[in-house]
Amino acid sequence: VSSVAAKYLYQRWSCPRVWTRVEIFDPELPMRGRYLSLNLTLDGCGNTYQTANQLIPLRTAPFAVLDSFPAMLSVKNNRLVATRIPGVGPSNLNPTVIVHKGAPCDALRLLPPVNFYISEHAAVPVPIQKGQELWVEVTVPPRGLPRPIQLALKQDGAWKPLAFQ
Repeated sequence: VSSVAAKYLYQRWSCPRVWTRVEIFDPELPMRGRYLSLNLTLDGCGNTYQTANQLIPLRTAPFAVLDSFPAMLSVKNNRLVATRIPGVGPSNLNPTVIVHKGAPCDALRLLPPVNFYISEHAAVPVPIQKGQELWVEVTVPPRGLPRPIQLALKQDGAWKPLAFQ
């Protein structure tokens, strides 16, 4: 356990960090403790898709997935960027990016979602009020999923870090 903790501590110190917009779902599962499951927003402009509208739709539902692909994650210009890895199938080492119908190229989603664990009695910011956005700061390791560090609410350009005590 100590070696895993040391690895994560080292990566938090040495790997890039970035803030990215998230959507929350499934805020509690009794068997695994209390957590927020976060869908991270990725930027694929310029290297993955210009817009999802240019793709041929596979389904006609409003939130239909048009495409999914393994990607390498990085931080460029203070954004979490997904770059398609050509010729590679899904694996645990490479996260999967999904593209929804009508989504702009800077609103790609990461699969699987990342979990942000909170204490049992902490107040959860769900549901998000109109005009608010939930953001998370993550560490982006060389392989695997980003690791969440902290959450913040953004409203009218003002940031409010969330403390879960």
